[in-house]
Amino acid sequence: MTRPFSTLREFLRGEAAGGLVLMGAALLAIIVANSPLAPAYFAALKLYLGPLSLLHWVNDALMAVFFLLVGLEIKREVLDGQLSSWSRRTLPGVAALGGMIVPGLIYVAFNWSDPSALRGWAIPAATDIAFALGVLSLLGSRVPVSLKIFLAALAIIDDLGAVIIIAVFYTAQLNVYALLGALVVLGVLRALNASGCDRLAPYLAFGAALWVLVLMSGVHATIAGVLLALTIPITPTPGKPEADHATSPLHRLEHALLMPVAFLVVPIFGFANAGVSFGNVTSAVLGDTLAIGVAAGLVFGKLIGVFGAVALMVRVGWAELPSNATWAQMLGVALLCGIGFTMSLFIGLLAFEDPAMQDRVKYGILAGSVAAGLAGYLVLRLQEPLRQGRPAPAAT
Repeated sequence: MTRPFSTLREFLRGEAAGGLVLMGAALLAIIVANSPLAPAYFAALKLYLGPLSLLHWVNDALMAVFFLLVGLEIKREVLDGQLSSWSRRTLPGVAALGGMIVPGLIYVAFNWSDPSALRGWAIPAATDIAFALGVLSLLGSRVPVSLKIFLAALAIIDDLGAVIIIAVFYTAQLNVYALLGALVVLGVLRALNASGCDRLAPYLAFGAALWVLVLMSGVHATIAGVLLALTIPITPTPGKPEADHATSPLHRLEHALLMPVAFLVVPIFGFANAGVSFGNVTSAVLGDTLAIGVAAGLVFGKLIGVFGAVALMVRVGWAELPSNATWAQMLGVALLCGIGFTMSLFIGLLAFEDPAMQDRVKYGILAGSVAAGLAGYLVLRLQEPLRQGRPAPAAT
């Protein structure tokens, strides 16, 4: 008999390893952008291939595949996984909400006097699960599996919040006719689901048409990936925590996308967007409220929002710490939530069209993510590794 496939375990392994690849791609982009190859690097990104530039193909088309995987993960976890009950959703859900609200408030506090910068309030609200799990993978047994699952669940809810923010706050002027066409295609996809169609080909074909129409509508094209994911059927397995990937179209597609997204799509996005030149950095940049607001939101906002929400929930008795986890380990994980690379960069590009402001955003994201990542790593590195066969001391 085939052993049941654990998508969550595969997700954690793939995202952790993919996070290390993403780190390398981002570092390479920064090196290239500050080398003699910089003119060729930036020129290549502006090169048009058909109707879109290379950078837009990456950000609008390739990242739609990333958002498709995000949507699949959200749907699976809500219907048949770690978020399938309110008791499981409560702690990571409240922590994710705190981790979105507090960073946004900190950013707004730094940029209250600059109306043009306020549009970027959501930039520090997102957690980069690939980077965070990549750091956790370096720590081995110092972090219990329950905390890794908590972080993955928090990031999935965080991604859902980011998708809603992008759709509501970063939508350009609408093309009503294209939007109506997208709704018609979405209706066809829903009809396929209702009819019991379990072949992926029709969903992907109509999904491509949906992407084109959403792109033309003014809503960011990557939202088409999430909408398509919500129509892919999932077949829950009675008595089991997850559906069997051999019979569920959602699991088959998620499994097929996991490695390409982790090792190709996201690293390409990182390489295309992380390149920022430090040749023009001056003392004025160090005092830039936009960059400081982003960095402070990621480092302190995520820490206060996530850790504070968990502490409040545990204090009032509405939740318990993840099993075998200590408060120090939770503090380290809350710091790692301040790594906001991929989604923060994505929102920053949507918030500002001015390349100079985009560079200021990148300075803040890089500084904040590196600081949060190092701080979280050091806190967790100081913890005692879990002993084989013995649980860690219970949190008090």
